Amino acid sequence: MRDTIEIVVVGAGVIGLAIARAFARSGHEVIVLERNPRIGEEISARNSEVIHAGIYYPTGSLKATHCVRGKEKLYRYCTKKGISHNRCGKIIVSTQNDQQSGLRALHDQAIANGITDLQWLSRSEVEKLEPSIQCVEGLLSPSTGIIDSHSFMLALQADLETANGSVAILSELVRAKVTDRGLQLAVKIDNQEFELTANTLINSAGLYASQVANKIEGLLAQSIFRTYYAKGNYFTHDGPSPFSRLIYPLPEDAGLGVHATLDLANQARFGPDVQWVDNIDYTIDEERIDKFYTAVRKYWPELPDGSLSPDYAGIRPKIVAEGEPPGDFVIQGPKKHGVPGLVNLYGIESPGLTASLSIADHVIALIERR
Repeated sequence: MRDTIEIVVVGAGVIGLAIARAFARSGHEVIVLERNPRIGEEISARNSEVIHAGIYYPTGSLKATHCVRGKEKLYRYCTKKGISHNRCGKIIVSTQNDQQSGLRALHDQAIANGITDLQWLSRSEVEKLEPSIQCVEGLLSPSTGIIDSHSFMLALQADLETANGSVAILSELVRAKVTDRGLQLAVKIDNQEFELTANTLINSAGLYASQVANKIEGLLAQSIFRTYYAKGNYFTHDGPSPFSRLIYPLPEDAGLGVHATLDLANQARFGPDVQWVDNIDYTIDEERIDKFYTAVRKYWPELPDGSLSPDYAGIRPKIVAEGEPPGDFVIQGPKKHGVPGLVNLYGIESPGLTASLSIADHVIALIERR
């Protein structure tokens, strides 16, 4: 079977769906290939569901730019579509005197990124807002929130399909070849292989982005980024949440520290930690629970023994290895790798959910302005 389509997007996570929606609403013919039986089963379903403010990322980086832009786009979209969310705010806390300079550095970074709503809190001010918290001082981010990420993805899919785009589940890109007529794709559906020619191919395969890129004959190998896996375990708190806001310690290597998040039912959970792994495996490492108690008790010393239970695990796709400085998003258009009509996205981890609508605009611009 042979067919031709204008745009093929690989990966129906939140990024792929946002990109496909944007193309379809611009009048393009779009299909999304998803290897799993449902949309958003991996990175998009296994995160903290936080709408980030844009505090942590280097000024001018893609993470900072798209997080700050995407945050307001996301809040507006949630309001318009009736997607459950809560602009609950978060408090970043220093728990020792020698951490105060780190907290001030975060404040300065946020200001440089254009975030103007942060508020300094003294110890007593933090305790007034969150009586369970013990800290030296805090930094309140009122524009941080939480979202029902699954409802968000369903809304993106509905918009895509309303604009005559489609999602093909259980559909895997087997190989691709750069030709004069576009990108020739081999796609496996129900154990049958079909050939498809695409004018544009968007590789938003998340954890598998490097694997997908390596399947493209004619793409220079030196342009392909390697993906490293950083697993994050989550433990839920049994009983009512002691917090009404998200509580974050200062960031640690490769992550934002074991923080307290809430879901929309006000259930508290803690995580993610950072566990570098070689393979994709969502089994929760229950042996790490003692480290969670230690980490959480730095800001919530009254955490009761036996009150944490394993919840779930997720994996972040990193473009840097363990011990290296944090990497940025990589959104690699034709001018970067030399293949017309191809965009590869690597290392789209947190704050990818927050940034998704802004990333979609970026990708459209790479293709429509070529």
